[in-house]
Amino acid sequence: MIMDKHPSGAPWRNFYGRFKGKALRKTQEEVLDADLEGLSPGAIGWDVNPDRKELDVATLFGGRDLWLEIGFGGGEHLVHIAQAEPDVGLIGCEPYLNGVAMLLTKLRKTPAPNVRVHPGDARDLFDVLPEASVARAYLLYPDPWPKARHHRRRFVTEEHLAPLARAMRPGAELRVATDIEDYVRQTLEEVPRCGFDWLAQTPQDWRKPWDGWIPTRYEQKALREGRVPHYLRFRRL
Repeated sequence: MIMDKHPSGAPWRNFYGRFKGKALRKTQEEVLDADLEGLSPGAIGWDVNPDRKELDVATLFGGRDLWLEIGFGGGEHLVHIAQAEPDVGLIGCEPYLNGVAMLLTKLRKTPAPNVRVHPGDARDLFDVLPEASVARAYLLYPDPWPKARHHRRRFVTEEHLAPLARAMRPGAELRVATDIEDYVRQTLEEVPRCGFDWLAQTPQDWRKPWDGWIPTRYEQKALREGRVPHYLRFRRL
């Protein structure tokens, strides 16, 4: 029998990325145990919030604008933005536990009280964000899933974009960075279908990073290997 629900009663969602890579170091396990719970944005998982009650983001961040980073990798961009924009509340989503441990380690060295961390599937967070509550979202160097038969696993599909669009306020920005040309193609096809305008002013705009950009480790790897970064900005209609 094919299951269409979790034991909790939640709709079944395939997740194609990794939750954990190489064994965590003892120091990483310690920082996860000590720091992660205190940085949770609230009840997100189906096991603790089966009714999908909305997060109180106004109380969480004192009424500040809410920004998201979807798949923060090692956390270098998230920490940079948190320091550069102290008047913004940030939620970082990352299911890869090793990346979460890297971010928490960075936050010990560079504290950022305006950061919260969801160590799981971003779709679970979208479920409980109030409608039109997000002022900006970043999707930076997402998993490219290069094989054609795997393109449906990419983030830039309706399964992910539609609930993200619901959570974003009119005029909010979605910023996407990738070094994969076919990912650019799919992004430019799918994102506008879900209620966004591409903000390119000239054909070369996608070559220039936006103000305040910090190269991630994935971008540095792409440049070393001769791939060209693309920077795309969209406005929620």
